[in-house]
Amino acid sequence: MILAKVVGTVVTTISHPHYKNRRLLVVQPLGLPGEAPDDDFIALDNTHAGIGDTVLINREGNGARQVLGNPDACVISVIVGIVDSLYLQQES
Repeated sequence: MILAKVVGTVVTTISHPHYKNRRLLVVQPLGLPGEAPDDDFIALDNTHAGIGDTVLINREGNGARQVLGNPDACVISVIVGIVDSLYLQQES
């Protein structure tokens, strides 16, 4: 599981049947202050997230397929939750 910010959407004219009725969103992984950010990637939306939302992503194929209820789905990353708030406590 990773935390990320939704930064865009992907529009396709033709898509795989396993993606039917689901949106593809571009997400930017979140890191701690001072860390180099990871590259953006595409995740299948399972929560009705939108641009600017902080989301929780399952980025592991088998777990993503379980979330979708399809053991044969060709998917790796699925948005499984929208984060309402986040609190980081710095160690002293």
